[in-house]
Amino acid sequence: MHSNLKKWSAEFIGTLWLTLGGCGSAVLAAAFPEVGIGLAGVALAFGLTVVTGAYALGPISGGHFNPAVSVGLAVGGRFSWGELPGYVISQVLGAIVGGGILYVIATGKAGAAIGGFATNGYGEHSPGGYNLTAAIVTEVVMTAIFLIVILGATAKRAAAGFAGLAIGLCLTLIHLISIPVTNTSVNPARSTGVAVFGPDIAVSQLWLFWVAPIVGAIVGAVIYKALLSNGKDD
Repeated sequence: MHSNLKKWSAEFIGTLWLTLGGCGSAVLAAAFPEVGIGLAGVALAFGLTVVTGAYALGPISGGHFNPAVSVGLAVGGRFSWGELPGYVISQVLGAIVGGGILYVIATGKAGAAIGGFATNGYGEHSPGGYNLTAAIVTEVVMTAIFLIVILGATAKRAAAGFAGLAIGLCLTLIHLISIPVTNTSVNPARSTGVAVFGPDIAVSQLWLFWVAPIVGAIVGAVIYKALLSNGKDD
């Protein structure tokens, strides 16, 4: 198989898994009667999808599963700009397929109502009613920190074999902080994958969950390169 096709396939599968696993935990299990996993469980589920995907698929594609991560890695000099379009397309398609699978499952019982369908939002569509400014700050800052952790954990000087765990735990922490604000995106593909099946307001607010995570990723990459890199990490 052509090497690019392998990479695109890995990104497709990994982003599908992240969307299905993370958003699926929110839609199907978060408030399940009596034994629901709650917000902490949803946060952990997102982290686990990244940990499992990173170790299984990371050796093939790098395990981005997120357009913002791909952009940030390109800005940080760890990824080729020429490969970016193929990665982003694969990630978005994977997320949409993951969202579609989840939709089929979630509507597979009598009287099913998908509600917000784990979509991201601000204002009236924010889980905690947070406004646009709070949502922008949250998504930019959280994605910036995410990129700093990714670049640091995957640097040559970092402890070998632990990058996937550090990145997954960071995503778990990000969700623990920001689910009440935006339902946590930090990933434009994940946001798109459920928005196309969710309420109309999710699509109308989707622009924010492309712009803010990508801006945050660029900020994080610039900070890492300017202040934290020792010039031998790439």
